[in-house]
Amino acid sequence: MRLLRVATCNLNQWAMDFDANARNVKESISRAKAAGAAVRVGPELELTGYGCEDHFLEQDTTAHAWECLKDILTGDYTDNILCSIGMPVIFNSVRYNCQVFCLNRKIIMIRPKMSLANDGNYREFRWFSAWTFKDEIVDFQLPIEVSEAISQDTVPFGYGYMRFLDVSLAAETCEELFTANAPRIDLALNGVEVFMNASGSHHQLRKLNLRIDSIRNATQACGGVYMYANQQGCDGGRLYYVNGDLVAQGSQFSLKDVEVLDALVDLDAVSSYRASVSSFREQASHRKNVPFVKVPYKLCQSFQNGMIPTRPIEIMYHCPEEEIAFGPSCWLWDYLRRSQASGFLLPLSGGADSSSVAAIVGCMCQLVIKDIEKGDEQVKADALRIGQYKDGEIPTDSRDLAKRIFYTVYMGTENSSEDTRSRAKRLAEEIGSFHLNVPIDSIVSAFLSLFETLTGKRPRYKVDGGSNTENLGLQNIQARIRMVLAFMMASLMPWVQSKSGFYLVLGSSNVDEGLRGYLTKYDCSSADINPIGSVSKQDLRAFLRWAAIHLKYSSLAEVEAAPPTAELEPIRADYNQLDEVDMGMTYEELSIYGRLRKIFRCGPVSMFQNLCHSWCGRLSPSEVADKVKHFFKYYSINRHKMTVLTPSYHAESYSPEDNRFDLRQFLYNSRWPYQFRKINELVQEMEKDGKWETSAKGQLQAQAGAQGSGMGVVAVGSANPSAGTIDEVAVMKARCGAAQ
Repeated sequence: MRLLRVATCNLNQWAMDFDANARNVKESISRAKAAGAAVRVGPELELTGYGCEDHFLEQDTTAHAWECLKDILTGDYTDNILCSIGMPVIFNSVRYNCQVFCLNRKIIMIRPKMSLANDGNYREFRWFSAWTFKDEIVDFQLPIEVSEAISQDTVPFGYGYMRFLDVSLAAETCEELFTANAPRIDLALNGVEVFMNASGSHHQLRKLNLRIDSIRNATQACGGVYMYANQQGCDGGRLYYVNGDLVAQGSQFSLKDVEVLDALVDLDAVSSYRASVSSFREQASHRKNVPFVKVPYKLCQSFQNGMIPTRPIEIMYHCPEEEIAFGPSCWLWDYLRRSQASGFLLPLSGGADSSSVAAIVGCMCQLVIKDIEKGDEQVKADALRIGQYKDGEIPTDSRDLAKRIFYTVYMGTENSSEDTRSRAKRLAEEIGSFHLNVPIDSIVSAFLSLFETLTGKRPRYKVDGGSNTENLGLQNIQARIRMVLAFMMASLMPWVQSKSGFYLVLGSSNVDEGLRGYLTKYDCSSADINPIGSVSKQDLRAFLRWAAIHLKYSSLAEVEAAPPTAELEPIRADYNQLDEVDMGMTYEELSIYGRLRKIFRCGPVSMFQNLCHSWCGRLSPSEVADKVKHFFKYYSINRHKMTVLTPSYHAESYSPEDNRFDLRQFLYNSRWPYQFRKINELVQEMEKDGKWETSAKGQLQAQAGAQGSGMGVVAVGSANPSAGTIDEVAVMKARCGAAQ
């Protein structure tokens, strides 16, 4: 029995913070060695941090990575342990994303990444080139400072594997796990038994199952031990990185800087499995040879009494509500402690979105206290500094911590209801935030008086006889005043309370409002960061129901049940402003439009065709056409708002965020003349001679007998988002599940 103890290290790295990154790498190696591991793998580009972006173009970034690696190699860190360390490497004037394999203070091999991630949030081709030479391993001349320090001139560089005396190991890097023609296939046929994947894979709702399934499939098809290490935490951008593997599973969401998982694996079991599969044997006997590096060293242990290989475990999956709670909470904590801010300030309206953000901050405080109770000294030190505890005080209560680092402000006007005011106050009390009730009517009145002095006119609301232009202008004044006041209070309230530092303003617009443009440019959607900017309204409502119970913020149940309203227009006996009426579509419809537009790359015509099938029997082609045109009209009119969208935690695959994820123009012909004309032609063709009614009737009868709730449109203000939902296209459901 050949036994090998391996360790995967999930590190909370920070882009360009070389001191902290190198310290985490060293700590992880030390912990792996203490556990008896002979092989250690860390996350992708761990010395620099994955999110350096255009800093990768600077020679300094690569030079500093080499300096950090030299520091590691000149110590005893790599003694008797094979370490994969991720960093950029420049070879023949070309920059590669590499894993550098080190053992006993020498570099054994450098493996450049062969398949780069270049879609969605990723732009690796902007900074790196893919290694395309599969037939040879070449010599790489080490930088002179490194060469002199470790007495080694060159190192093998390229695609291949390491053949030790008792085991063969090879690398895959992040994206290569998901490619169709993955390197591990040829490597496995050449006898490689251990695969080391250094990854920088971000969190997205419902994505962990895809990652786990890919790892499972990698080993089921070819056999082998698959080590998967990921970046963890916020490294300075919109993404939050998570972890999860099979034999030993790390926490998907964690405040820790270093997490090391070790397992004892039986490599003879790998050989036995492969030899039992006839098709594998046949393919291996006709394999294409892959280059390798010989290493005259043993990594495995022989069987001894008491040594038991680590048993497989059942994977822990978080539900989406838990992901919304824990992912943004950890992201906010990383951002807070690294920005040197003293806390957060949130304009809390008592509605679903701002209440969700408040609950996430409350969850963050709960996580911090739990980690302090578990003895995490780094979290404790950060909490003491940020909360400005003095005289030996220690954070022991999440509500007390929230009181120190979290301001909530209800900025009401004459249009605000007592219901939202009281909900905001009760939620603030449950969380423990320092809460203020700030009426802003006098400020609104001052603006209007100034405008009247300048123009001789005073705008009126629509319910009072004003035009749409006046009505919109009056709403925007209130919204923008709140933004200005929020930033003023965030900068000055610490001073008022004799505290040092400043507070970060939190935004609270959701992904659906961004997609539709249902927000005022430079209102409270404009903030420093936004933890829910890529979360859908439907998911937020489910989160509120979950948080009311599991976070013990009972007032959230009432928040969730209330119909969404901006409360920017006067309330009358016969009129109450509602979001879905204002938008002309439900939030559920918005999610469907968003997925079709982004995930399935539908323009107006193909979206119309998809929805005609999906909504057949409920809506006529002309009604579907009206809905599609209405969405694209307002999407295109408001697209410019995405260019100034607050940096948001990335959680949803149809986010319209313009900075990197959803790159499109922001000036459109909002009439879409060609596309809408094509839709009109299709409607005429479908509805002529009554053929549509016959087809719709048959499909409706079939749907009535099928499982599901039908395709009725959600009623405005419905407290139950699952009642009468709009079914998506069947194929869309299947593909969407795979995409996430």
